[in-house]
Parts: sequence; C-alpha cells; structure tokens
Amino acid sequence: MKFETFQAGVWKQRYRYKSFEPVLVNHDWLWEDPGINALLESATRALGELNAFSLIIPDIDLFIQMHVVKEAQTSSRIEGTQTAIDEALMPEEQILPEKRDDWREVRNYINAVNAAVGELTHLPLSNRMLKQTHAILMSGVRGEHKQPGEFRNSQNWIGGSSVIDAVFIPPHQDGVNELMSDLEKFWHNDGILVPHLVRAAISHYQFETIHPFLDGNGRIGRLLIPLYLISHGLLAKPSLYLSDFFERNRAAYYDALMRVRVANDMIHWVRFFLNGVAETATKGREVFRRILLLRSEAEHAILELGKRTPNARQLLNLLYRRPVISAGDIEGELGVTAPTANALLRDFLRLGILVEITGQRRSRLYAFDRYLLLFVV
Repeated sequence: MKFETFQAGVWKQRYRYKSFEPVLVNHDWLWEDPGINALLESATRALGELNAFSLIIPDIDLFIQMHVVKEAQTSSRIEGTQTAIDEALMPEEQILPEKRDDWREVRNYINAVNAAVGELTHLPLSNRMLKQTHAILMSGVRGEHKQPGEFRNSQNWIGGSSVIDAVFIPPHQDGVNELMSDLEKFWHNDGILVPHLVRAAISHYQFETIHPFLDGNGRIGRLLIPLYLISHGLLAKPSLYLSDFFERNRAAYYDALMRVRVANDMIHWVRFFLNGVAETATKGREVFRRILLLRSEAEHAILELGKRTPNARQLLNLLYRRPVISAGDIEGELGVTAPTANALLRDFLRLGILVEITGQRRSRLYAFDRYLLLFVV
C-alpha cells in the first residue's frame, strides 16, 4: 500500500456515536515522498551511533536503569502524573502522602519496562507480552479495576467525559482482538520489505488508534517502540525512549496521529516519528558522552581517599544505578558498617559528588545531582 493513496479506515455508526475502524496494517508499504528516505537515513544513522555507544561503554547496565527511570517519569507525566525524577528514586515513605499515587504509577512503569525488556531475552515481542506488561503497569494504582492485563471488552474513548463529547473514539471492542493479531503479525512478517523504523512508526500509530486497553494505552504504546527495536536487533539495550520528544511536542504529536485518522496523512506521521528518533538518539548519545566524562572526573576525585578508595569505587557504581541514597542503603548494598557508610558519605559530600536533599536531621537522603541533571535537560 502506498502512503500517498492510503485510506486509514472508516467511521462506523454505533448507538449515539461513531467509532473509528482502522484498516489492517500487515502488508507491504511503499511511498514516493523522498523526504521520508532522507529522514529514514538520518534516523537510522543516529540510532546506530547510539547503539554503538551502548555496546562500548563499560558497565553500561549501570546507566541504563536511569534511562528507564527517566522514561517512566516522562511517559507518566504525559498522562498527568506529577512525580519529579529525583522523587521517582526515593523510597515511598519519603514521598508526601498526596503524591504517592503518582509515585506508584511511575514505579509501576519502571517495573513494567524492566520486566518486558527481560522477557525479550527469551521471547519475541507479542500481544501476550504487552498484556503481561500492562498488568504490572496497572497493579495497585488508579485504573487497577479496568481489566489489567486484558484487552478491553467495552468501548473506550479519548478526551471528553463520554462517547458523546469525545475527541476520538477507537474501534468497537468486538474488533480489538483481530486488529491486535494483525499488528502482531506485522511485527514479524519477513515476507514484506518495510524498514523497521517505518514499521515502528506505523505500529505506534496503529496501537494508539486501536487503544486496546481500557487504561494505560499511551504508556504501553510508547514502550512498544523500544521493545520493537530491541526485538529486531536495532538496539542492544533499552536506550531510546521517545516520550521526552512526544512530551515536548505534545500538540504536534497528537495532531500527527489524528491527521492519519481524519485525513489519511500517514506521510506526516512517519516524518514526525523519524524526526523524533533522530533527535532522541542524538540526544541520548550526548548523554552517554557526558556520563563518561562525569565518570572519569568522579573516579579521579576519589583517588585521594587512600585505603577507602575501593569502597568509594563501589559506592560510585551504586550511585549510577541509585543516584538518590541513604546511609542505610550504603550499609546494605556495600555490606559495610554504619561508621564506614557515614565516613563514605562525608567524603562524597566534601568532594561534591553527593548533596543532601531533605534538609532533615533524620532519614536523610543524598543525591548524585550532577548525574541526575544529565537526565533532566
């Protein structure tokens, strides 16, 4: 099917409303627009450079977890949660009671990402995996009663208070299973010659249009992108997330998706998506470069600690995974005594590696703020 002659679907009359019934996507896709080819080349090159960084950086998994935390915080913010990245790293008891619902949603997203990426080591991307991920995402939070881990069996809508004043009404529930089965086949169809980044763009559009769950579709749909890229070998590690790009360009993001549905304009959406991949991958590569520079500076700084240097090096590695930490965390994670943990804290505060962030006399928390700042700019 050509992008230029693509027909996105039909609006079907239901009782008191019309639902949008998208066409199936598991087939060849072609285009004449040369701009897509140029953007595809740029995005593929940037993604390859990002992936190369993730392959050559020692102990890359120390840093990947912060990418996951950043994605969880940003993707959840698009849905209205108000948890800062440092708060996402704090224990629940340190979170104000009125902010704990948001905090739990972000922590669920972190758990869902880690579980899904772990599954990809021995299973292909599938609807079953998305359902399992959705169940983790919705566990014990707002929306936990909206069929977690199952495709919907009732009509949902986007925007507005009901189907009467909705901005967009996805397909009727009776067609969800067939549409999602077609989408899964599209992910793994070796008989069609469609570049993976274009497939990822079409897949995200189709998933968000189907809206297969009663809640959590935005977060699962955005997570689908890195899962697809990892599943097909374009990424070795989960280092690319588009939520930050979508959040900074939120109006354009929603507009691009709606233009496909109302004007059959798949070209505009694919262009927007490929721009997002190129920009995000380039930014991610720069973050990795800055991490390496910071790591070099921090390791040089702790050399002056003499016999405490081995423990300090262990603490530094811990901070890349958990940049908000307490004295008790250091004791438990490093297996050291309380006096040793407190001595390390004093050293890291003096060297400017850690800062105290609670202002309390008890239950203090310390942040590797220079590292955290790399993920909020």
